[in-house]
Amino acid sequence: MRKEEISNRYRSLQDHIIRELEHIDGFGKFIGDKWQREEGGGGHTQVLKDGTILEKGGVAFSEVYGEVSSAMKQQLQMEGESFFATGVSIVLHPKHPRHPIMHMNVRYFELNSGEYWFGGGIDMTPHYVNHEEAVLFHQSLKDLCDRHHPKFYPEFKPWADNYFYLPHRGETRGIGGIFFDYKNEDNTGLSKENLMNFCTELGELFPVLYKDQVRHKKLSPPSIEEKQWQALRRGRYVEFNLLHDKGTKFGIYSGGRTESILMSMPPQANWEYAFEPVPQSEEYQTLKTLKIIPDWIPSK
Repeated sequence: MRKEEISNRYRSLQDHIIRELEHIDGFGKFIGDKWQREEGGGGHTQVLKDGTILEKGGVAFSEVYGEVSSAMKQQLQMEGESFFATGVSIVLHPKHPRHPIMHMNVRYFELNSGEYWFGGGIDMTPHYVNHEEAVLFHQSLKDLCDRHHPKFYPEFKPWADNYFYLPHRGETRGIGGIFFDYKNEDNTGLSKENLMNFCTELGELFPVLYKDQVRHKKLSPPSIEEKQWQALRRGRYVEFNLLHDKGTKFGIYSGGRTESILMSMPPQANWEYAFEPVPQSEEYQTLKTLKIIPDWIPSK
């Protein structure tokens, strides 16, 4: 499977996800922004603002290539003379604190040596953790993983727990999901085409997962306290993306477009010095859950 075919699959995936998300929101429309990378390649970033459900949503496609710079080698521990990378990245920031932030990335990377790998995943960051909704989210991911490889979910779930973790806070960014990287035929036993199919189906699942999280909720207007908590949780999201996220670092050090790289940031966030939630409150229970990393689907 040639890299051009993979790139075209991701481009089509972006179009599909945008159509589905616009349908879910019911009002907001994505506005496209095409860009070129001076060193090679470019992308198409599409952003929705002030929808019915989404305060900000971004679905970005990119296809970049060129020399492996010294900064990339140092920061990302890469070897090779030239690279090709393509993929789709999504972040949704809802208006209401009772709707979750959700993120997805699926990507393909190839070096001039012929070495290649796939990476990506989906994770969810609810402002308030709801056990039933968390189980539904994880079960859907497990069902998809199991259709492709019995070891995927048992490996990718803890990978997400460990990756989407803020060590300086001692808490996870959200309830996790799945995360994987450096996957190829040698370490999965699946062909390049089958791995591409897994990434495509994961992308197609994304809007289904989000619809599952928002469609049944009858919400009252948020209270001041709920909006304040949402802003604090968004602050944690910013901390992770700027301090720890490898995708953000790759974009910066590969000479990517800053606006597209920082598309993942919430429209507003807040930090409060030494904030402590009221004991036994919903905020308290959410923070407690984020510090223990539960197994949402217990082993049988």
